[in-house]
Amino acid sequence: MAITLTAAVDAAIRAHGRDTFPHECCGAMLGKDGVVQEAYALPNTTEEGPRRRFLVRPNDYRLAEKRATDAGLDLLGFYHSHPDHPARPSQYDLDHAWPFFSYVIVSVMGGEDKLLTSWRLQDDRSAFDEEPVQINRSTDQEIMK
Repeated sequence: MAITLTAAVDAAIRAHGRDTFPHECCGAMLGKDGVVQEAYALPNTTEEGPRRRFLVRPNDYRLAEKRATDAGLDLLGFYHSHPDHPARPSQYDLDHAWPFFSYVIVSVMGGEDKLLTSWRLQDDRSAFDEEPVQINRSTDQEIMK
């Protein structure tokens, strides 16, 4: 399976990572059929400190589902940044992931966005598999809020 980001969504996720550096950013991704049409920031409310962690609270999840439904879209997943770390899931990411979603991670090194990857939780929840990320640069119908 692959996930497709519109060019504006790709740019906005990267900008969010740069803007919140040295803290982690996080957000929800909405779309249809594996194409992310909208991404929006979620509050980083972890009690472990936003420099090294992010946490999507249950109420944030419910609101993301409602926002998707109201827009006629699906909640496709979540994104977050890894400040000064690779764009690979951590054990913390694995411990807090929900099945069926894509997890986009952007590495932000020294305040500059670098590699952007996407991951899906294996059915047995033991690990992530990397999924291809495609950037659709052929449309200007992107939405980022």
